[in-house]
Amino acid sequence: MAQAEENKESSKLSSYDAYFEKIQSRKKLPSALQETLTAAFERIPVSYFPLVPGGKVIEILADTSVADAVEILSECNILSAPVKNPEARTSSDWRDRYLGIIDYSAIILWVLEGAELAAVALSATTATAAGVGAYAVGALGAVALGATGPAAVAGLTAAAVGAAVVGGVAADKGVGKDAATATDNLGDDFYKVLLQEEPFKSTTVRDIIKSYRWAPFIPVAPESSMLSVLLLLSKFRLRNVPVIEPGKPDIPNFITQSAVVQGLEGCKGRDWFDCITALPISDLGLPFRSYDEVISIQSDELVLEAFKRMRDNKIGGLPVVKGPKKKIVGNVSIRDIRYLLLKPELFSNFRKLTVENFMNTIVSATQETGRIVPPITCKLDSTLGSVIHSLASKSVHRIYVVAGEDEVIGVITLRDVISCFIHEPPNHFDSYFGFSMKEMLDQ
Repeated sequence: MAQAEENKESSKLSSYDAYFEKIQSRKKLPSALQETLTAAFERIPVSYFPLVPGGKVIEILADTSVADAVEILSECNILSAPVKNPEARTSSDWRDRYLGIIDYSAIILWVLEGAELAAVALSATTATAAGVGAYAVGALGAVALGATGPAAVAGLTAAAVGAAVVGGVAADKGVGKDAATATDNLGDDFYKVLLQEEPFKSTTVRDIIKSYRWAPFIPVAPESSMLSVLLLLSKFRLRNVPVIEPGKPDIPNFITQSAVVQGLEGCKGRDWFDCITALPISDLGLPFRSYDEVISIQSDELVLEAFKRMRDNKIGGLPVVKGPKKKIVGNVSIRDIRYLLLKPELFSNFRKLTVENFMNTIVSATQETGRIVPPITCKLDSTLGSVIHSLASKSVHRIYVVAGEDEVIGVITLRDVISCFIHEPPNHFDSYFGFSMKEMLDQ
């Protein structure tokens, strides 16, 4: 067992190396320019990076409900926020003060598991079976989705079965005898359970922060190098890096992939930037994923399947396509889960809602800033500079590479763009962080 865990951790670190090595091998930058640029980033301290808009990092207390957390993220138009432990306000150790980062990725995982757990609970053949299960405590891993009868709920958590019962749609009302059929009938009842009824209503950020996170909480100090931050955001796939000053109670800055690309856009006119960004994306090896590696969703598939696909592949968005040639017609991203939670009245039966209907409903029913953004595209002969401008000016996290009649053949993410500007000097993280960095990345 220990050997298996060790192999899993080694595999995770190897995947980071494989990604970065692929990029470095494809870039056609003069080695002298690459070395000079990397050395420059290594000399720039994190304290030089611009502060977040408004100058104050938005933090969410651990005892905030998940529903309220979604509202905060949406109102502030941010994807994530550090989670503060209200019981450790006076501690000088950041490990006590902060529990991690809450983002839409974690919320997607929580929502999807909630739907699946409730569906299995509903698949019990009698309300009595569900009632017995309500007092059982177990793990989702012990449940075979789609099983029927009392055995189907024996391993469920009390929260899942309790939610199904208070929803008033137990199996003896005839909603179905298997998980898939049961989930199809959740509709409004699921939202009632998730947002208005116990025990889900009282689910807090603290309850889900560790179980559903996609990336570890890895802070840096103000004197750390920007090269370390850029490597964390690119090679090591973190979407954000909190800045913590030892002994201080708050996070003074929160550096995201998006903020870095916005910063790069501001470097227009500098020789090094113009030299790199004048190159066509193909000269930098972009897109890094081959045509058959691009994960997409057909417009007539269910929106729930889109979110599941993001979860399973740990990605932040999908191109919405039509037909066998994958003509792009839209985009669904992680942050769009907020519409299902903040506007449940628009989606009476989310289990039967197609991606196309989901997008159309949002566009027609919402006029506020932050609504679903149309897909941003580029061609294989586009320059890196034009790609950066599109990402920065539109405040999006990915741009799709198209050919012919808007056929999707690749995707370029913020992570990919940052990776174009740097490489990792030998033993860089061992020098800066030692073994603790590898331990945190393995979490």
